Amino acid sequence: MSDRIIMRVGECLVAGGPPGTAAEPEVAIGEMDGPMGTAFGNLLGDQVKGHSRVLAIMNTDVMVRPATLMVSKVTVKDSRYTNILMGTVQGAIANGVLDAVRNGDIPRDKVNDLGIIVSVWLNPSVVETDDLDHKILFDIHREATAKAIHKAMAHEPSIDWLLEHQDELVHKYYQMGLEGKI
Repeated sequence: MSDRIIMRVGECLVAGGPPGTAAEPEVAIGEMDGPMGTAFGNLLGDQVKGHSRVLAIMNTDVMVRPATLMVSKVTVKDSRYTNILMGTVQGAIANGVLDAVRNGDIPRDKVNDLGIIVSVWLNPSVVETDDLDHKILFDIHREATAKAIHKAMAHEPSIDWLLEHQDELVHKYYQMGLEGKI
């Protein structure tokens, strides 16, 4: 049996596809009999209009393990957006979770004990894209989910790496502000 996983946090950005297909999930992972279970239960039971919390599923009636709760970072106002988020992206996140188990980032002997909360960013522009490539969108969100979980479980980036690279790292939008682009 693996050591207890109280709570781990990670994020990842995967871009490079067509406009609107980038993914930037933030994840929290932990044992359901601790603070993670409390957070998971509170989120699932306290639905908020425009920010529905749903379980990540492989298909209707097939929930992924570890139990994974999706929370939208964007206020959902459009039925097309909802269908993309609760379809293509939901399936991608579920597959990314299974990829993390397959890759060994999540111990197999812990899949029934852990919960994952994924804060999901889906670009609102997807509702205006007539030729949205759902395969690319799926692949990017799947990859980003697996990478965010890997980073959470591996404690990446490490404090040593952060301290070493601190002065090289400039937030993209801060830099754009300095350049007068926003």
